[in-house]
Amino acid sequence: QVQLVESGGGLAQPGGSLRLSCLASVNIFSIYSVGWHRQAPGKERELVAFLSSTGSPNYADSVKGRFTISRDDAKNTVYLQMNSLKPEDTAVYYCKGTDWDASNYWGQGTQVTVSS
Repeated sequence: QVQLVESGGGLAQPGGSLRLSCLASVNIFSIYSVGWHRQAPGKERELVAFLSSTGSPNYADSVKGRFTISRDDAKNTVYLQMNSLKPEDTAVYYCKGTDWDASNYWGQGTQVTVSS
C-alpha cells in the first residue's frame, strides 16, 4: 500500500518559513489527490492544502497567500512551503494521499512550532 513519510518540521519564529516534504512509496502521479492536514493540541485535524487529480491547488482560507503546495513527480515528493508563519500555525502536520478507490493514506506527522 501507499506509505508516506513527512519531514522538515521544526521550530520557526513568527514571520519565518519552513518547507515540509512528503515522500511517497509510489509514483505520486498515480495517486488521486495529495495534500496536507494539521492538528493542534485539543483540536480536530483540519485540511490545509491539497492538489486535486488535475493538479489544481486548494487552500484553507487561513493559509492562502502564505502556504504553497507543490509536487515533484521525479522525486515522488509533495511539498508544503510555509511562509509568514504565525503562532497559530503550530500543529502536527500530516501528509495525506487519497487513492482512486477513495482509500486514504496518512504519514506519521511532523511537528511545526512557531514561537518567539
